[in-house]
Amino acid sequence: MGSSMNFKAVRRLLRVVLPLAVLFWLVPWIAAIFTVCGLIDFARHKRFDSSLIAKYFSGNGLLTWLLSPINLFFDLISKRHAYRMQLDEFPEEERQEIEGMLQVFKDRQDEILEDLKSRMGDKRRGMVFYRWYDERGDQSIPEFNRDFKYIKTIGVSIFNGQEKTSLHFGPLRLTIRVLYNMTARQSDEIFIEVNGDKHFWHDDPLFIFDDTIQHRSVNGEEGLRACVFVDVLRPSAFTGLQNVCVKIFNILLSGINRVFYKNWDMLKKTDKATPAPGE
Repeated sequence: MGSSMNFKAVRRLLRVVLPLAVLFWLVPWIAAIFTVCGLIDFARHKRFDSSLIAKYFSGNGLLTWLLSPINLFFDLISKRHAYRMQLDEFPEEERQEIEGMLQVFKDRQDEILEDLKSRMGDKRRGMVFYRWYDERGDQSIPEFNRDFKYIKTIGVSIFNGQEKTSLHFGPLRLTIRVLYNMTARQSDEIFIEVNGDKHFWHDDPLFIFDDTIQHRSVNGEEGLRACVFVDVLRPSAFTGLQNVCVKIFNILLSGINRVFYKNWDMLKKTDKATPAPGE
């Protein structure tokens, strides 16, 4: 077992080292940019171990590393913040848009949960998108069938009992992730872990964080866990540029978003879509 694990680690390392060595030989300045940007980006983690290094540079963080020059550019044009944020750190207009969206989930929580439970069945993990990078998805909630200035993705992820994700990295730091747990229960076995720190949903159902930092979600109890997840623009003086970038990445990522959610069942609604008020 030990030799097999060592061989896998060496093979994974070679997948990164060999292409970099060739790139340094052919185009050294490009290789230098990706190396330096990757190291700066990786250093945002507060801990450093071989498993984290391997996952970032050659595992499920590889895309995050490849996008590190772009992500560092977004850092430059955005308000500086830690990997966690509080709602009151957002500018007033953006905060009000976020609060209004969350209020819809609070006001219609029972109705939404009942609908999603009926779609979920015995699936292990379910996902529904009401919006995806500014593009409309499931239109069953009229309040979401409109344009938003700051909110770019609205969805709900659902776990059945004893379900969890592996440690992973989000790819893009154009937005920041807002989570709201609709089924918070008094249990330390239901949490999100980011950068090695656990946030228990019974302490606060709202959690805002940079999802390009390594994280995982865990439902260690029986019963459903439903969590709203929303991507909002990072506070910035360049909102117009950010929205242009959203449109570009919507085009680039639309064909591969199924790769990000390959372990999830997309919960489709068969009923006729409900139009937005006034449409």
